Order: sequence, then C-alpha cells, then structure tokens
Amino acid sequence: MFKKIIYLAVLMGCISMPVAAENQPGAFTITPIYGGHLFESNLSLETSPFWGVGLGYNLSENWAIEGVYTRTDADTEDISTTDTKIETYRLDTLYHFQPTKKLVPYIVAGLGAIHSSPDINSNEGHLLLNYGVGIKYFFLDDLIALRADVRHLLEFPEPDNSLQYSVGLTFQLGKPAPTPVPVVEEKPEPIQVPLDSDGDGVLDNVDQCQDTPAGITVDKNGCPLDSDGDGVYDYHDSCLGTPAGVQVDDKGCQLDTDGDGVLDYLDKCQNTPAGVSVEANGCPLRLTLHINFGHDSNKIGSEYDNEITKAAQYINNYPDNTVFIDGHTD
Repeated sequence: MFKKIIYLAVLMGCISMPVAAENQPGAFTITPIYGGHLFESNLSLETSPFWGVGLGYNLSENWAIEGVYTRTDADTEDISTTDTKIETYRLDTLYHFQPTKKLVPYIVAGLGAIHSSPDINSNEGHLLLNYGVGIKYFFLDDLIALRADVRHLLEFPEPDNSLQYSVGLTFQLGKPAPTPVPVVEEKPEPIQVPLDSDGDGVLDNVDQCQDTPAGITVDKNGCPLDSDGDGVYDYHDSCLGTPAGVQVDDKGCQLDTDGDGVLDYLDKCQNTPAGVSVEANGCPLRLTLHINFGHDSNKIGSEYDNEITKAAQYINNYPDNTVFIDGHTD
C-alpha cells in the first residue's frame, strides 16, 4: 500500500497544467486527512490507519503554515504488548513549488509532540520532528485540492521512528477576491477649433496677414485689398487707380519729384527748376515763331498773321506768365 502511494505521488508530480495561481496567498485552509502509520519493528505495533485534520494559512503563493492533529489506534503485533492510541500535535511549514499550476508539489517540515497511550502501562510524551513531501491537485474553481503526502516522524529523546502516508482534501477558504483591473476612462481629445485672431473671416491657419484692422475687406489669403497693385493697401491708398508699374509714395500716390505738377511717369523733364512753368509733358514752356521783317523795314507782312495769332493764344493760355518779346532787324 505504501509503495502504491509513493508511485501515485511521483506520477502526479510529473504532470502540470498551467492556469491562474492555485495556492492563493492570504487564504485559510482546512484539511481532513486519512492514511497509514508505519512503526519501527522494535515498537511491536502493526501498520495502522490514522485520521487527522490540519488548519493552515497561506503566507504567500509559496509559503504556508499548518497546525496538524493526528490519531492512530495502533494494534499490537505481540500478545505480550498492548494496543496503543498515538496522537501527534504538529506545527508545520510548507513550501509549494510551481504554485501557479493546478498540480502543486510541496515540501514540509515541522515540530510538535507525540503522545502514546497504551491500554496498560503509563502514557508517554515525546518531542516530535517531522519532514516530508507532498502534492496538491486543485479543482472546483481552486477551492478544493486533492492532497497526498508522506512524513517521516522522529521522536526525541527516544530515537523512535515511524512513517505516515496520507491522502486528504484541502479546502481553501477566504480566498481574496481578484484585484479589480482599474478602468481608465479615456478622455476625448479636445477639438482644436481653428482661430481667426483678427476677425477678418479668414482662419489663422490660412491667413497670411493676421493683423488686419477690424472692418477691412480682405482677399482669400486674409490680406487687405490692393486694387491697383501699387503695393499700398486700399484702406491706406489715397490715389486708387494708379497705372500698373508706376512708382508711388507711402500714400499710394504717383511721384512728382521736381514739383512741377506733372507726375514723374508723364514728366519728360524731371529736373525742372522750382517755379518754372511747364508744359503738359513737364518741360518748361517755349514758343518759337518764324516771323521775318521786310527788307530794310520794321514792318511785318500779313503772311505772318497766323504766327501772331498762335503767339496770342499761347499767352492767353498762361496768363500768369511774364512774356518777353524780342525782335531783331538789320
């Protein structure tokens, strides 16, 4: 029977099934056990069944402590001896391997006491050291584990030895609830509304003139209009309609460099001295008459009446001018 249990423990230890952690930290355990108690031959006791119960607490996934009580009603092998009730009280420490599997092997060691109560003779109590190996197989949502282990019991000061093998069911109580996964609420990204800083109706992302004064009409690029293309915006241009290519001042008006009243782009004499009357082309006034006196006379013939008329008209056209008339004869 003992060999069969050892073989079963080895077979179970060779199988593993990956799942969530089975040996739950922070859980209490209660384990009713049943098995066999083998005694040294010098004790003259037959191998006898025993029962017991263990109360434990899982310190972590790997480590646990457990208090265990067992009772054996051992039969004698020799009629010269008596049947004996044997009780053990132990505090054990367990270390679990691969606690995240359904199949969890462990090693165990602990201290306690063993108490023998023969039918006759006096009772005896000894210090007890035990160690061993075992395995748990979890099922039913990790709440229950089928358990099997083997213990070597050493008594002190009497050097008596015995062996216990057992099976049982471990009930895992107070298993902590799984830590809820925090739900991170995703905040919607704020909608970036394009701005129109200068309020001209053209959004900043396309506005090439973002400081347009309020109320000024702009083009599709957000820039004030320049109807005549002279480089001066209409709202500053005092001379709208400047011909293309004509140089203007900062008010958008054509230049008159010599101040003769004829704009530079029409002025063919741009260096006329100040105060000099000029013609429409900006050049000083000048009238050339082709009139000849008669031979050896200061008389002008009628054939020159048209020239005289032209001179009169010219003088009338410029009444503010002073006219000097010179004549020469021989």
